[in-house]
Amino acid sequence: MRAIRYPRQERGQAAIEYVGMLGLLLFVAMAVVQLGLAVYAAQQAGTASRAAARAVSLGEGSAQQAGSAAMSDWLEKGATFRGGPAGDEVTVEVTVAIPSVVPGIDFGPVRKSTTMPKD
Repeated sequence: MRAIRYPRQERGQAAIEYVGMLGLLLFVAMAVVQLGLAVYAAQQAGTASRAAARAVSLGEGSAQQAGSAAMSDWLEKGATFRGGPAGDEVTVEVTVAIPSVVPGIDFGPVRKSTTMPKD
């Protein structure tokens, strides 16, 4: 069987095409990770707001303590808690910064609010 001979100008073309696509594939992968982090931060903010509102409504501590305990440690550092009792209800709003993986793409913070009746 004879070896296939390619013209000299086509040697290495596959490697160059692979390197060109590699950058695009890495960008898409990082964008998927960034989207996953945004969804996770939103879920953590909701969990923290519910825990904080529950603790304040039952008189079991501060919103900051309860909400921080319900969140992941690495997201809790940038979280802020606002609100408290107002009449027969307790409303707590939690703001969590979404970490950035892809340079130049910033989703900003995510805010979740929970209202619970006072017991």
